[in-house]
Parts: sequence; C-alpha cells; structure tokens
Amino acid sequence: MVPMMVVFERGDSGRSRRSEWQGRSGRRYELTHDNLENFAMHETDLYVIVKGGLPLWVGSTEELVADPMSRTRCRLALDCATEVLRMPAPHDRMAAIWDLENAYPVQAITAQAA
Repeated sequence: MVPMMVVFERGDSGRSRRSEWQGRSGRRYELTHDNLENFAMHETDLYVIVKGGLPLWVGSTEELVADPMSRTRCRLALDCATEVLRMPAPHDRMAAIWDLENAYPVQAITAQAA
C-alpha cells in the first residue's frame, strides 16, 4: 500500500509545499516542491523528478554537467514528470542520490513563515 501524501501550497498564510520522503536506507528527507512549469536548477540543490510518487531521476547540476547519460535521463524524466522536489545538496550528495532513487513519500510537512 502506498502511503497518502498531503501537500500544502505556499500562500498568504506562509505555508510552503513540503513533504517527507524515506530513502531505501530508511533515512528521511524533507523535500520542497517546485513548480514543474517554471523549473530551473540551482547549483546548491539536489533534485528529485517524480511521476506519481516514484522518483524518475535524482541529481544536481553537477550530474548534468559531468555525465551525458544523466543528462539524457533527466530530460526524459522531465518529459513525463508530475512534480519536481528539491533539497539543499548534502555533503554526501552521491549517497543521498543513491538513497533517493528508491524513495517514497511518508507524510506532509507544513512550514510556517518565520
């Protein structure tokens, strides 16, 4: 059974769309949802391109620059993605990529504006 994931839109209330995902190692990650239509990568973030709760591609700008195969997989993932998630890239970026490739949504997180 796939767990239900509820997300919240960012609005005047100061809430942002975030959800918690669990990687194959059991580690949990707080991921922020990005707008798929206006999606642009930033050097300091790690991205998870998702379709229906399943990760299609996980990586950063570093993978796109250094690995032609990753670039191709990213383009294909974006063609059929339903959402894009991001998080600040951790120091153990490659381990996080491996872990998030088989991740699944756990629960929603609502962040309040500071």
